[in-house]
Amino acid sequence: MTVRQPRYSKEEFARRGDEIYESQVRSQVEADNHSKIVAIDIETGAFEVDASEIAACDRPV
Repeated sequence: MTVRQPRYSKEEFARRGDEIYESQVRSQVEADNHSKIVAIDIETGAFEVDASEIAACDRPV
């Protein structure tokens, strides 16, 4: 069985997510979505918002 290495380090993954959130997502979701989860695809910038982390991550974008 081949072990796959992560494409990005944890730090790079977090940096990309923070950058996308600040530049593209925050202004669209912050006002009306308190206490909700934002799941961001760090490759495409697509995102989903839901009260449930699993639901936000499982929803196709």
